[in-house]
Amino acid sequence: MKTTGCALLIGLIALTCSCLAQDKLGAAPVGFDKLQNNIPQGKIDTISYPSTVVGKDRKALIYTPPGFSVKKKYPVLYLLHGIGGDEKEWFINGQPHIILDNLYAEGKIEPMLVVLPNGRAMEDDRAVGNVFDSVKVQAFARFEQELLQDLIPFIEQNYPVYTDQEHRALAGLSMGGGQSLNFGLGHLESFAWIGGFSSAPNTKMPEELVPDAAYAKSKLKLLWISCGDEDRLITFSSRLHDYLEKHQVPHIYYVESGGHDFKVWKNDLYWFSQKLFK
Repeated sequence: MKTTGCALLIGLIALTCSCLAQDKLGAAPVGFDKLQNNIPQGKIDTISYPSTVVGKDRKALIYTPPGFSVKKKYPVLYLLHGIGGDEKEWFINGQPHIILDNLYAEGKIEPMLVVLPNGRAMEDDRAVGNVFDSVKVQAFARFEQELLQDLIPFIEQNYPVYTDQEHRALAGLSMGGGQSLNFGLGHLESFAWIGGFSSAPNTKMPEELVPDAAYAKSKLKLLWISCGDEDRLITFSSRLHDYLEKHQVPHIYYVESGGHDFKVWKNDLYWFSQKLFK
C-alpha cells in the first residue's frame, strides 16, 4: 500500500508540474506584436532562388535580425505557411519581424535568420483558385525535396549561417505545421528544432513520424506541438502528443485558447522562438 501511495503521489506531482508548465506559457503579453519605433529593427527582404525540383526560380522572404553582420554566423528558422497562403502569408498576417524585433529588444531570443518560403512547389505557385486541388496539395509534399535540395543550400551559400543540424529549425502553421513535422521528423539529420502549429490533416501518422523513439530523442533539441482548444484540427496534434508520451519522447504540447487563426499562430511564434538555439 505504501508503494502504491508513493507512486500515486509522484504521479500527481508530475501532473501538477505538467499543468504548471502549460500555464506558464499562456497568452503572450499585450503589445508583443505591436511595432515599436524606438528599438533596433531587423529587415525583411525578398529573395529568388533556383529550384531544380520545379525547374524555375522561386521566391521567399528572409528576415535578418537587428544588428545583422556578414562577419557573424547565424542559425536559421524556416517558417512555413498554410494551404491558402504563400511566402507573404506570415508577413502580412503574422508580422513575425515585429514579434522578433520586440523579443530581441528584451533579450529573450538568440539572433537568427528566418526564411519564409512558398511551400507550394509547383510552376504556378500562387494561392489562387481551388487551393485544395489535389495537384496543389501534392505540391506541398513536393516541397520537401526543394527545401532540402535547393532552398537550404541556397541560403547556406549566400548568407553567413551555420550549416549543421543543431543550428537549423523548421516550423509552420496548419498545412505548414504538417509539413514541418513530416519533413523535420523525417530528416532529423537536418533539423534539431521542430514545431507544428495547429498542424493540418497532411500530418503523417505518429508511427510513421517517429518510428524510432531512441533515435528521435538522440537528435531532437526541441519538438513543439501546439493547437488552439477550439480548433477542429486538434486531433492531429493530440494523437502525436499521446504517441510521444507513450514512447517517452520529450516534447512540448501546448494547448492554448483559440481557434485556427493567426491569433494562435502569433502566440506560438512568440513562445517557440524563445526556445530556439539555446
